[in-house]
Amino acid sequence: MSELPVIDVAPLLADRHPNDGLGVGSGKRAVAEAIGAACRDNGFFYVSGHGVPPNLLARLDQASRRFFALPDEVKAEISMERGGRAWRGFFPVGGELTSGRPDLKEGVYFGAEEPPGPLPLHGPNLFPSQVPELRDAVLEYLGTMTGVAQAVMSGVALSLGLEEGYFRTGYTADPTILFRIFHYPPAPPDPDAWGVGEHTDYGLLTLLLQDSNGGLQVRTARGWIDAPPLDGTFVCNIGDMLDKLTGGQYRSTPHRVRNRSGNERLSYPFFFDPGWDSEVPPLPYAPGHRWDGQVDFTGTYGDYLLAKVSKVFPSLFEGLA
Repeated sequence: MSELPVIDVAPLLADRHPNDGLGVGSGKRAVAEAIGAACRDNGFFYVSGHGVPPNLLARLDQASRRFFALPDEVKAEISMERGGRAWRGFFPVGGELTSGRPDLKEGVYFGAEEPPGPLPLHGPNLFPSQVPELRDAVLEYLGTMTGVAQAVMSGVALSLGLEEGYFRTGYTADPTILFRIFHYPPAPPDPDAWGVGEHTDYGLLTLLLQDSNGGLQVRTARGWIDAPPLDGTFVCNIGDMLDKLTGGQYRSTPHRVRNRSGNERLSYPFFFDPGWDSEVPPLPYAPGHRWDGQVDFTGTYGDYLLAKVSKVFPSLFEGLA
């Protein structure tokens, strides 16, 4: 069980629903109201009714486990150093920092598959030759989850009194897509050891698939609460950019991960962010400022993201700037 709401987003994915006289089906409006309430409360909710095929999730999970079972020197054949400016590839346990501290996890970074080019954080992904099925699973997952994220953002738009396609025709017409596969080894019984330290996400929306071991915690007004895995759902949370757009009305909430199960843990965060060159000024009606005052910046989302990258992987930043 979880204290976070479970929202069935199937109406947002459907092409046709009975109109309520305003051009949008009543089913979509009900979903939008639920999303808005969750975003105002703590910015976290579960997404069900998403239509992602279970077979795809199983293939992704099986291929990921095969990869992380490889020896470290084999995994290092696709290390992030080899990904260069595209910011793709494998990093070892302790290779990523959150709030300045090494995380107790290893992982692989992916993004939209693109040819090499001048922009940082854009380009081809790195895939292991020893697990060829990972490539097909990841690329299919990226395409599928982009559709789910666009649908959820249409619900966010409706919840804000905007047109259903407000974000799709603007901020996310060419979204920044980032995807991670994280592997948390069984953790030692250390109260100060975190798989991922307390943080907020950078962009608009995160859709998280997690295995059965749990470990995600969310900081709410009522204190820290668990966000355990629920079958058939993704954990959805909003990021700093949506918080900024709404002037703090929708909350980008701190969260953290501790692997307390005694087992290895895998998680699959999919980040759906504004276009690289998009500026993110507050919406005209935005009532104020983010609750902790930490997302006041000018410029493009790409500028903001690069500044964040420099703190997560400082040794790689020179190659990205």
